Amino acid sequence: MTGAGTLINVAAILAGTAAGVALGHRLSERLQQRVLAGLGLITLVLGLDLALAWRDTSALYVLGGVLLGALAGEALRLEDRLEDFGFALQHRLAAEGEPSKIAEGFVTASLLFCIGPLAVIGSFDDALRGDTTALATKAVLDGFAALALAAALGWGVALSAIAVLIYQGALTLFAGFLDGVLEGEALAAMTSAGGILIIGIALKLLDIKDVRVGNFLPALLFAPLLVGAWSLVS
Repeated sequence: MTGAGTLINVAAILAGTAAGVALGHRLSERLQQRVLAGLGLITLVLGLDLALAWRDTSALYVLGGVLLGALAGEALRLEDRLEDFGFALQHRLAAEGEPSKIAEGFVTASLLFCIGPLAVIGSFDDALRGDTTALATKAVLDGFAALALAAALGWGVALSAIAVLIYQGALTLFAGFLDGVLEGEALAAMTSAGGILIIGIALKLLDIKDVRVGNFLPALLFAPLLVGAWSLVS
C-alpha cells in the first residue's frame, strides 16, 4: 500500500485551486460564468460516456442502484450534511460580512473529484500493484477542473482535497478486501451509476437544475451490490 497516487491527486487539486484563484480575480463575473458553463459541458459529456457503461451489464442494476441510493441518501440527508460541513468551514474561514462561496466550492468539487471509476481503479492499482498511472491521470483532470472551479467559486475548492484524501485513502487501505469484488459487471454498474451522478453535477454547473447529487451517493454502493445479489440467487 503506497498511497502516493492519492497524494499526487491532492497536490494537483491544491495547485489547480491556487492557479484558479489567482486567475479568477482577473476575470469578470460574466467570464467566470462562461468558465463554469464550459466545465459543465465537459462534465456532462464525461458523465454520459461513463453512464453508457451499463452496456456491459444490465440497465436494471443501475436503475435499481440509483433509486435505492436516492432513498437511502434522502433518509440519511447526505447532501444536507455535506452542505452543513461546508457552511461550518465557511463560517470559520470566511471574513465576517464578506460574501463567500466556500461551501459551494467544497461540495461541488468534492462530489466531482470523488465520483467516478478512476478514483476506485486508481486506488486499487496504487495499493495492490504500486501503479500510480490511473491516479496520476485523474490528478491532471482534477487539477484542470479545480482551476476552472476555483476561478468562479474561489479557494473553497481546495477543501475538496480533504474529501479526496479520506475517500481514496480508505479505498487504498481496503483495496485487498475489495479487489476481485469490484470487477466485471459489478464495476460496470458502479461506473454507470457514477456517470449518472456526474450528469447531475453537470446540470448544476450549467445552472439547469440542482438535483442534490450528494443524496444519490449510496447508488455507488447499491448498483454493484445488486449485481452480486442477483448472481447469488440466479
